[in-house]
Amino acid sequence: MIKLQKIEKYFGDHRVLSSVDLALAPGNVTALIGPSGSGKSTLLRCVNLLEIPEVGTLELGDQRLEFSRTEKPSRDAVLAIRRRTGMVFQNFQLFPHRTVIENVMEGLITVQKWDVERARKRAHELLTKVGIAHKSDAWPSTLSGGQQQRVAIARALAPSPDVLLCDEPTSALDPGLAAEVVDVLRQLAKEGMTMLMATHDLRLAASIARDVVFLTDGVVVEAGPARDIFTRPGRPETASFVSTLTQKLPDSWDD
Repeated sequence: MIKLQKIEKYFGDHRVLSSVDLALAPGNVTALIGPSGSGKSTLLRCVNLLEIPEVGTLELGDQRLEFSRTEKPSRDAVLAIRRRTGMVFQNFQLFPHRTVIENVMEGLITVQKWDVERARKRAHELLTKVGIAHKSDAWPSTLSGGQQQRVAIARALAPSPDVLLCDEPTSALDPGLAAEVVDVLRQLAKEGMTMLMATHDLRLAASIARDVVFLTDGVVVEAGPARDIFTRPGRPETASFVSTLTQKLPDSWDD
């Protein structure tokens, strides 16, 4: 579904990502973990081209883009990639002047050119799916953080993306509200949604992800099945980082 090869990204003279390779199979959930400033959010944003890599190759399904310092992808190529991805942001980024259901409808109407009634039906289905349909006519400012993030997930799912990208989806929430969001993401994973998430929440990564990629200083230090990364990491840097995960590991990992 997604393949990144030799991706490099700079902010000014600072190299944020260094020759990063990543592959994500359809129906798989991969977590990008690492300390703050490791490049995981930047890597996520390179997938839907909110950040354009200076060097490397991106494949999403049957689309392939090559990046170089001398030639940038066309606007049409960028939009084609973005239409196949849904993005869930750390701080929700809902439209404050739109109701809950209007937030979910907005992209369907303005980008996909759906008629209003069709968009409203789709939005209601998704709000029901994430357990927030009873707040359809509420303003975002009246919702808890967990409720806002569930609306943001519904909005990201509205155009039926091939891949759901989640950038620190629980970091702005206290543990109780984060649990609401984790439950929604876990259900999506069970349904076979392809997901790539950047997170510092190792509990989230351990409970949902099949594969884990550990980055530090823009470099992939270690990657592999979540079971291996969390129970028998191969690198000391990884072992030190995941040692903070103290919760019971998923039963599905039991031999």
